[in-house]
Amino acid sequence: MKLLVTGVEGYIGCLLAPLLQGRGHDVVGLDTGYYRDGWLFSERGMIPGFPRFINRDIREIGPDDVRGIDAVVHLAELSNDPLGENNPELTFQINHQASVRLAELARAAGAKRFVYTSSCSVYGVATGVEPMTESSPTNPQTAYAKCKTLVERDVAALASPDFSPTFLRNATAYGASPRMRFDIVLNNLCGLAATSGRIAMTSDGTPWRPLVHVLDICEAIACALEAPQDAVHNQIFNVGHDADNFQVREIAQIVAEVYPDCELSFGSSGGDNRSYRVSFAKIHSQLPGFHCTWDARNGARQLHDVFERIGLDRSVFEARPFTRLKQLKYLSATGQIDDRFFWRY
Repeated sequence: MKLLVTGVEGYIGCLLAPLLQGRGHDVVGLDTGYYRDGWLFSERGMIPGFPRFINRDIREIGPDDVRGIDAVVHLAELSNDPLGENNPELTFQINHQASVRLAELARAAGAKRFVYTSSCSVYGVATGVEPMTESSPTNPQTAYAKCKTLVERDVAALASPDFSPTFLRNATAYGASPRMRFDIVLNNLCGLAATSGRIAMTSDGTPWRPLVHVLDICEAIACALEAPQDAVHNQIFNVGHDADNFQVREIAQIVAEVYPDCELSFGSSGGDNRSYRVSFAKIHSQLPGFHCTWDARNGARQLHDVFERIGLDRSVFEARPFTRLKQLKYLSATGQIDDRFFWRY
């Protein structure tokens, strides 16, 4: 297929593009370039070459950008809860309105599929003891999560026999990527352990979070694109596996096992009330070809090995391109983007 992958220079996108190319797809990449300053490490085959690359904000995508495209994989949004809360109104414009408009343009241009990377954060504060399934009520707590539910709702309404959207509610990602993110929990804790020898939790670590490796997210996207239409048409899939539902304190303890000389401490209950466990039974039983190949312990070991190989130090770990909110605040403070996050030059 000829694919448009938005957010292709991001944490997931830079791994997804070469994976899709390796499976025989023709990938058109699109990215606005907010995080282009950051590249943590290189390995063979990690830097894709595109027959066509579009350097553009998703709010400025036009009909020509989706003409001839068979399927869209949409990654390009303001990612994670702190960044979304920085300017909720702008988050809704980018993450909700621009995402729905992209789907409308893709459908009008004749694209057959639209794979949207949603998030398990839509479950917010889960009540009861049973893990959340795709049919459980959502309870988003932040602008980022609310936008995910709105995009799911509005893009689902566009479904037709000729246009099949699929919604992948990813668990919290982890794992090594050249466009590294240190603002997600397992990556952050491994970075702290590697560079300071100490994990000082500010919370008591009791909230629940499901985790999923970034390469398993890429595999889920590829399987959704390649599956028979009736298997994925207007379907929601939680992406992860049941064994990687953890309390945050358990994630910290996994990291401490990989860094045995690391000092681990916990604080009092924090202000983040999000807590949810998730069932991943549906994706493993209904998405053809999908299975998770990583777990949190192997992911922590992968990060340990990468950090050791590149000599990760505190200055790199704390560098702005690897933390989404920090990078966008820098671009804004230095006048490179305006108050609506458009490039000035």
